[in-house]
Amino acid sequence: MLYAILCYNVEEAVGAWSKEHHDQTMTRLHAVHDKLAAQGRIGPVARLLPTTAATTLRKGREDIVIDGPFAETKEQLLGFYIVDCASLDAAIDVAKDLAKANPSTGSYEIRPVAEMHESRLLARQKPAA
Repeated sequence: MLYAILCYNVEEAVGAWSKEHHDQTMTRLHAVHDKLAAQGRIGPVARLLPTTAATTLRKGREDIVIDGPFAETKEQLLGFYIVDCASLDAAIDVAKDLAKANPSTGSYEIRPVAEMHESRLLARQKPAA
């Protein structure tokens, strides 16, 4: 089953990391990515730009477009993973591996994916064989 692992953290704290801390964290995260890739269990992974780059469409009688994220919260959605796991427990184990690789505060929300469509955009970005 496919699971989405949504990665939340305090954006200001992550933005304050030194280059060395950032590089070390990314090296550890890439080790988790590589392990999942070797097992054929990793799908799309995205790291989002800061919330200062966000735009929100608020629906109503008239749609309103505003600068910024949907909600004002302490932790922001900074990225996500799609992983193929046999069970929720296996998806939790992947989230724990990600948490160990990223020793800062934050949280990982794990949700089963109800439906996923093949993206022509992602298919175009696959390297040629």
